[in-house]
Amino acid sequence: MTLLRGRLVLDGRVVNGTLSFGEVIDGVELGGSSTSYLLPGFIDTHVHGGGGADTMDGAGGVRELARFHLQHGTTTLYPTTITNPWGKIMKALEGVREVMLEGSAELPDIPGAHLEGPFISPQRLGAQPAHTLPISLERLDEILRLDTVRLVTIAPELEHAQIAAERFAKAGVRLSVGHSRASFAEVERFAKSVRAVSGVLGYTHLYNAMGGLEGRTPGIVGAALADRDAYAELIFDTHHVHSASFLAALHAKPDHLSLITDATRAAGMPDGETELGGATVQHKNGVVTLPDGTLAGSALTLDTALRNAVEAGVPLHTVSKLLSGTPARYMGLTDRGRLEPGQRADILVISKDFELEAVYLGGRQVA
Repeated sequence: MTLLRGRLVLDGRVVNGTLSFGEVIDGVELGGSSTSYLLPGFIDTHVHGGGGADTMDGAGGVRELARFHLQHGTTTLYPTTITNPWGKIMKALEGVREVMLEGSAELPDIPGAHLEGPFISPQRLGAQPAHTLPISLERLDEILRLDTVRLVTIAPELEHAQIAAERFAKAGVRLSVGHSRASFAEVERFAKSVRAVSGVLGYTHLYNAMGGLEGRTPGIVGAALADRDAYAELIFDTHHVHSASFLAALHAKPDHLSLITDATRAAGMPDGETELGGATVQHKNGVVTLPDGTLAGSALTLDTALRNAVEAGVPLHTVSKLLSGTPARYMGLTDRGRLEPGQRADILVISKDFELEAVYLGGRQVA
């Protein structure tokens, strides 16, 4: 049994106390004093790479990126693909499955993969390569047979998007609207199809690759912010989204917004040229771009996202929810995301200056 004393970041409050835990949290006792904070481990539902590795590299790449992000407090992650030729996507998913089945105690938990592309709009690629594909029953069957994808980004305006929504939702896969030029009405129809089966809808990297919000044309951003029950992920590296836009989204969706990295292999690496989806990209001063200046994923880690959100004026207990509690609820992970008895002992120790001091994974200190 391990005991940790600190300022416990709980649901809606921060209090002094002590955690007792083995593989799961056994007890929470209030009282005492400390300067360090104790938080639940971070959950990243959208991460392509880090530490020089990428999901598209296969099992070895997944292990390396997972190891890198564990050093920054991420104890659960969903390796994320990028739009590529179909054979490369399936090979990447097979690599994710291999690491999932290994279940290494030295790596973050990997419940599944996030399929970002190829079922997206060719007019809203962002930094995605131009390998979009039409939705077909054969491709849907191939993905579902592998039983690895737990979250899929899809453009609602695509032909057969409604069929895909229903098939994925019935299989327990979360649907997220993104890389799309859909109208508000098209998003509404898509949302109805998803909710008829699972009731859970998300939006991929809110504000990015989905156009803007206007008074008479709400579009995808308007659909996301107007829907109280829909989840949305957001890249808060302060490059993808302005602080004011982040706060607007938080006010609109206090219980349904989560922070992600959308990190690429550039995260944790020196400035210079690197690769994303087969394309050469430039990493400079924490920003990753295509040659034309288009943002190409990020170099973000979730401990930095925490500091950015605190600096924007958000209370620590709310930031913790954005990084742990909300993504756990979104993905149906009932055994993590909160410091409560019975929850996985995925615990972070963070200094009063919000620097990561220690990471516990399943009760074991790993970083």
